[in-house]
Amino acid sequence: MGETGLARHMFLWCLSAIYMFAFASLYVQIPGLYGNEGLLPARWMLRVSGKSVWEQLREMPSLLWFGPRLGLDTQQCMELLSLTGALLSLAAMAVPYLRDCRVYLVLWVLYMSLYQIGQVFLYFQWDNLLLEVGFLSILVAPMNMPWGWRRSFHDSVTFWLVRWLLFRLMFASGVVKLTSRCPTWWGLTALTYHYETQCIPTPLAWFAHQLPVWFQKLSVVGTFVIEIAVPFLFFSPIRRHRLTAFYLQVLLQVLIILSGNYNFFNILTITLCLSILDDQHVNFWLCRRTPRKEQTSLQTVMSWVCFLAEFAVYGLIFYWTVLYFDLKVEWDKKSVSSKTAFSHYDFNSFLKLVTVPSIWIGVLSLTWEIVTAMFRSACVKGVFWRLWSTVQWAVFAAATASMFAISLVPYTFIEYEANSNIWPGVRKAYELSDRYQLVNSYGLFRRMTGVGGRPEVVIEGSMDGSTWTEIEFMYKPGNMSAAPPVNTPHQPRLDWQMWFAALGPHTQSPWFSSLVHRLLQGKRDVIRLIQTDESKYPFSQQPPAYIRAHLYKYWFTEPKEDGSFPQRWWRRIYVEEFYPVVHLGNAFLDHMLAQHGLKDKAPVRRPSKAWLPRWLKWVGDNVRDMPAPLLIWTLFSSAATVCLINSLRSLICSPPHSHRHAAKHTSQQTEKKGKVEKEIKEEQKKKEDKDKEEEEEKEDENGKESDDEEEENGDESEEESMREESKENDEGENILEEKKHLKKRK
Repeated sequence: MGETGLARHMFLWCLSAIYMFAFASLYVQIPGLYGNEGLLPARWMLRVSGKSVWEQLREMPSLLWFGPRLGLDTQQCMELLSLTGALLSLAAMAVPYLRDCRVYLVLWVLYMSLYQIGQVFLYFQWDNLLLEVGFLSILVAPMNMPWGWRRSFHDSVTFWLVRWLLFRLMFASGVVKLTSRCPTWWGLTALTYHYETQCIPTPLAWFAHQLPVWFQKLSVVGTFVIEIAVPFLFFSPIRRHRLTAFYLQVLLQVLIILSGNYNFFNILTITLCLSILDDQHVNFWLCRRTPRKEQTSLQTVMSWVCFLAEFAVYGLIFYWTVLYFDLKVEWDKKSVSSKTAFSHYDFNSFLKLVTVPSIWIGVLSLTWEIVTAMFRSACVKGVFWRLWSTVQWAVFAAATASMFAISLVPYTFIEYEANSNIWPGVRKAYELSDRYQLVNSYGLFRRMTGVGGRPEVVIEGSMDGSTWTEIEFMYKPGNMSAAPPVNTPHQPRLDWQMWFAALGPHTQSPWFSSLVHRLLQGKRDVIRLIQTDESKYPFSQQPPAYIRAHLYKYWFTEPKEDGSFPQRWWRRIYVEEFYPVVHLGNAFLDHMLAQHGLKDKAPVRRPSKAWLPRWLKWVGDNVRDMPAPLLIWTLFSSAATVCLINSLRSLICSPPHSHRHAAKHTSQQTEKKGKVEKEIKEEQKKKEDKDKEEEEEKEDENGKESDDEEEENGDESEEESMREESKENDEGENILEEKKHLKKRK
């Protein structure tokens, strides 16, 4: 694989943006989720138990333990951490110098501190993935020094870990769909339910749901190919294999973004895909022309061999896809039929066959990167710099190998025998690091829910117990006439948990009783989780006296026969009572709160005269009234605008020669070397011709002196022309000295 410096910089910039999305999205929800009067107050997780701070940090690594020393309660400390993370990541987006390993270490520690206290509202796979990617970014990012920056030859080694993580994520996501034995995945009908049953669909999901069944089944086949077969191309030595894999993965993620609101998860996956690229392809995106080198006959033969091998791999993937999914073109119906032509036993045998070899593929790929980086470090000029590069290479190569070894434990969860053969020392290291979420197991969309209709909990409030009004959420389906929203990259965590709560009884979601209790109390922070615009909340003037919840089944509506769109996006039927009618002081509600430890009085919060709590309150009051997606995209646009202005400023302020030099640095270096070699060869040939001429001219002694004078005059004019060429070429002086050296020898 070629140079990856530009791809690495793009990765760090995108990760900074994702950190900003995550911190800003969480910041606006902290009071309602974790505040002293929120659904799950974070102070319950930090109850003093008489242990030292060190022991508390070992049990739960979080900076929130130091909140009281700053004069802040738990809610204020969480707000400070999330606000600091959002501003720091925003600065890293705008200022290249801040994309430093120490900055990413701070961001990782901040998000880890919040994750430890987040409870059920932060226990999502994308939160684990962000923590793992965030830790890898500490190894990938450079350490900028005031005296300058030198290229590190271990960059390709640490950046390889990102590619390995992408492989684990995609391969496991494809495998678990079949190992779960979900009938919709095995029957290739999962997407006929997915678009309407996912947590928060987009408007395009309604249109995707109307596609014919044969196309939906073919899309499932394509998903299996992209998630199970294509990830092995990440490690292919053929460059076009890797580029093909990159664009297929990006295509899948873009389609998911268009049809569903999965916050920053799909953007983070696309960011991981940047690890497959090299600088040559990034320069192609930037319209920077890269000169083509003249190929020798051997290189031409090898390129044809690679070309044939490339298409042989594509042919095998296509053949296996047709064979194992029994693809047939039905011309009369203008469709493609498909079905799974293998059994559970066949797939388990396939897993046993490929799991261990996939590990060895990773070992060989990593070994190649480490050995290549070692030779580059050994070729550095200067004893001190060579020693320093070698030490850096050794440290980061050891760290990369250790992370790879630990990641094998969660990776082999997909196959029991491979997992049982993991070396006990590696398993012990994984258990010690598990609390820090350094490596994780993944498996998205393991089973398809809502096959018989999308379950949805609808909360209703009443002032008299007879007239009921539905409480509509901003994002999750409720009002059948409301269009599905677009809230990416914001994650409304209460709306997501409402989707999970509908999959079972309310006793499996203890926080739901707390939600009902806070709505009866009319807590404004909790109401903001449901509606930022309080005018749309039906009980904004006075909290309801009674609350109940019903369970419904929702489906997308069908298009009309004349091709026009229906007035409603959803249709629904009543299923059963989800939560009985309760009021403040109700025995059932008090019992549920006491049973789950949710009933206690919030501490009295006295106004603080310190500047930090007052500043946090001022920021919160001015920010939380804005819709979260609008806030996040405003911050992103601001940082992106700063980056654009800096780029234009550097282009305008720099002279044209520097622009050309920056855009075609690689091209010029190659051309210079070629010119020097070519001119040296021409000089040697001229020397030989002149020697022959001198031998012939020795017969005429009288004409020898005149010929020498002409030759000297020619030499002077030739030297003069070379001096003019040296002004345009940086290496012209070396060519001139070579010519003088040849004349002296003559």
